[in-house]
Amino acid sequence: MTLSVRNLTFAYRKTPVLTDVSFNAAPGELLAILGPNGVGKTTLFRCILGEQKRYLGTIAVDGENMRGFSARETAHRIAYIPQTHAMTFRFSVRDTVLMGTTHMLSTTASPGRTQERIAEEALEKLGILHLKDRSFDTLSGGEQQLTYVARALAQQAKILLMDEPTSSLDYGNQLKVLSVVKGLAAEGYTVLLSTHNPQHALRYADRVLALLDGRVSAFGPAKEVLTPALLESLYGTRAELYDTPGGPVILPAADQTKERAKQP
Repeated sequence: MTLSVRNLTFAYRKTPVLTDVSFNAAPGELLAILGPNGVGKTTLFRCILGEQKRYLGTIAVDGENMRGFSARETAHRIAYIPQTHAMTFRFSVRDTVLMGTTHMLSTTASPGRTQERIAEEALEKLGILHLKDRSFDTLSGGEQQLTYVARALAQQAKILLMDEPTSSLDYGNQLKVLSVVKGLAAEGYTVLLSTHNPQHALRYADRVLALLDGRVSAFGPAKEVLTPALLESLYGTRAELYDTPGGPVILPAADQTKERAKQP
């Protein structure tokens, strides 16, 4: 499914948050959304999910305007994968993933064998079926994040929205989760992933949407968009890009590092 956003504008009361934001994301693509804190990344996701409805502009899936969609109609198309948090719940992993199938049921029905099969297939796909009887709150951060991804797959929506999915993970789990997500995009999912780490965008994303002051600062292929000038405009810090055998790497500017080291 192709997600298309055109001239999206949103304000909280009289405070502008997003202004004239336009972009598209296609099947098989991982689109990274970058920008400093408070730039509107989460608000953008809430508009796409229909949680914020008082926006101007158009949000469409495969050319179908989503304005006025019910939560169930949206869930058939788009799945949301949140950050992991210290506060967790005590559902089993299997029951957590089963929650992704609820939009398939009537309001009075309970998940049956079909939904259980869908949930277990999602867990198996991500290599965590062996965790199905564990309590969610006993999992590591990486395991919890993969459980959230499995829940999204059980939802059987083809567009995945991921809100800073690696923000609380250690380095190894960050790479594991991002590799899984990249693989899902390669299978044909449309993935939008917000991140504070431009290196993640450079390494894993096909394209980048950079937001600054609620507007699109840059949009295009990751290796073309992520320039030192863009990084300085977004984060107020100078950086340099270096080619390595493993691909391009972003590092703080050398002279800037020396200047900071001299400061008390």
